[in-house]
Amino acid sequence: MRVVLDTNIILSALLFDAGRLAWVRHAWQRQQLQPLVCKATANELLRVFAYPKFKLTEAEQQDLLADFLPYAEVVELPDPWPELPVCRDKHDQVFLVLAHVGTADALVTGDADLLAMRGRYPELILTAEELREQLEA
Repeated sequence: MRVVLDTNIILSALLFDAGRLAWVRHAWQRQQLQPLVCKATANELLRVFAYPKFKLTEAEQQDLLADFLPYAEVVELPDPWPELPVCRDKHDQVFLVLAHVGTADALVTGDADLLAMRGRYPELILTAEELREQLEA
């Protein structure tokens, strides 16, 4: 299953080994999921890893990336981006574009601005819990 995981989903899966989203990490490691990334989403992940509140050293940040990026497929986004319905948070638009260009089966998020787009993308935008239900079905 080809999926776009928003930054917070990836972060939770990587940082909290016993957390509620640890299963997402195991799913990509077992190749049940094929995460999709682009330059912009990878850079966002790097930026968030560097937040002081996480207190991650450079080596720890690199270790976390090494637990994710080898499992991800890099998708090159066109310039300009295709015209799609606009997310109310312009910074989240990249996830919609990545899902579209990368022909994702799901965009997995807990972000309210992306979840608000479900009316436009009812089969695409899922919460982590809904993804888990699909994988278990």
